[in-house]
Amino acid sequence: MVDPRPFHILSYGTLLGVQIYQSFVSGIIAFRVLPRPQFATLQAKTFPTYFALQTALPVVVALTASRSAQPLGISGLLEPENRLNVVLPMATAFVTGLVNFLVLRPLTVQTMQERKHQETRDGKKSYDPAPHSKEMVALNKKFARLHGLSSLVNLVCIGATVFYGVVLSKKLE
Repeated sequence: MVDPRPFHILSYGTLLGVQIYQSFVSGIIAFRVLPRPQFATLQAKTFPTYFALQTALPVVVALTASRSAQPLGISGLLEPENRLNVVLPMATAFVTGLVNFLVLRPLTVQTMQERKHQETRDGKKSYDPAPHSKEMVALNKKFARLHGLSSLVNLVCIGATVFYGVVLSKKLE
């Protein structure tokens, strides 16, 4: 039988590393140094992969959780001691990644496209100084709400991942 522990540690490390790097390093640097249109293009290409990893890796982490060298698998995950410490944080990470991937990202992209069309109608960028048309004001508010919600969901995902890291660290000798 293949020992799942290396896969467990590598998948957990990749999950946490990708989350921290995208959320607190590369995204912030890109926002600061790229012109807004290039930043938007970069994020549009980065986020599908990021959210896919945030969705898939918690499943790998949960399925490779182990006691000694024996994989827990699905039946082991349902044991009472694993529900709170493995299933809850990894299910939270999975669901939040999935919500960002399948719901919030598409809505945000759609709103960005609507803003682009409104910019053409208004002859003014969405991020130019006020005043803006009432349509652009509404689109900017909608984008801000979606972006804020996506950021909050992302932070919940990171929190669940860190929580599991604490659980995992207590197993080290």
